[in-house]
Amino acid sequence: MESKLDVNPGLQLMNKKAGKRGRIASKVILHVLLVISAFIMIFPFIWTILSSLKDMSQIFVIPPKWIPDPFVWSNFPNSLQAMPFDLAYLNSFYITAIIVAFTLLTASMAAYAFAKINFKGANVLFILFLATMMIPKQVTMIPLYLVMDNLGWLDTHLTLIVPGALFNAFAVFLLRQFVMGIPKELEEAAIMDGAGFVRIYWNIILPLIRPALAAIGIFTFMQSWNNFIDPLIYLNTPENFTVPLLLNSFKGLYTADWSLMMAGTVISVIPVLVVYIVAQRHIIEGISITGMKG
Repeated sequence: MESKLDVNPGLQLMNKKAGKRGRIASKVILHVLLVISAFIMIFPFIWTILSSLKDMSQIFVIPPKWIPDPFVWSNFPNSLQAMPFDLAYLNSFYITAIIVAFTLLTASMAAYAFAKINFKGANVLFILFLATMMIPKQVTMIPLYLVMDNLGWLDTHLTLIVPGALFNAFAVFLLRQFVMGIPKELEEAAIMDGAGFVRIYWNIILPLIRPALAAIGIFTFMQSWNNFIDPLIYLNTPENFTVPLLLNSFKGLYTADWSLMMAGTVISVIPVLVVYIVAQRHIIEGISITGMKG
């Protein structure tokens, strides 16, 4: 008995130390992998910034020249002067603002209806609504183009605003998961006070889903601001171009001014970075809380 009592504490101590070393090693390996993955993801953006400060002779030199020598700061004002970026920025800003505002309104209304209002066929309609997320965008391009042509909206910003503002299945799904977690007692108390669906939605539902609304608003902003394929399909007049489409204008038939294009790309990314950095907390909070509610 004495020998066992003498050995067991030592073995336990050794097992604890081995387990602690194993946990430390696993954490170190995990953090190394995360750092490598983060660098791989951020490398294209770093290369874009460095290329925006080079001239054409430095961009395609082999072996690659990482640090610009000299730094060509004039690429930024030259890129702004080469194309009507002020008008493109204005177009992108007001299109994105309208899409974000109407997406939050329509998606929150649909989410409240699917989550809290019992009507015939609600579940079937919601499943069909979510099924649209599985349809590739390429499938709807031609039908949507024909619809816009029949409406006479081609080469106008309505082709970008209306579809983006009135239909966002992902936003409805995310908000519905959040609304479902709101206690029924709040609605019952409001109904006893004589409140209808509109008042419950406006005074109870909307204030309680602000984190999810913030996350959806930020996602919608980034998606709309960076949208390239839709303006490319529907817009023809340079005065109607958005920022991503205008950047594509730096590519000529035979050559492309990559220095100015990189500089313009860096300028165009600034609003998205500012929005993301300022609202990063809301994105994480909205997604995490919505996941727990669902």
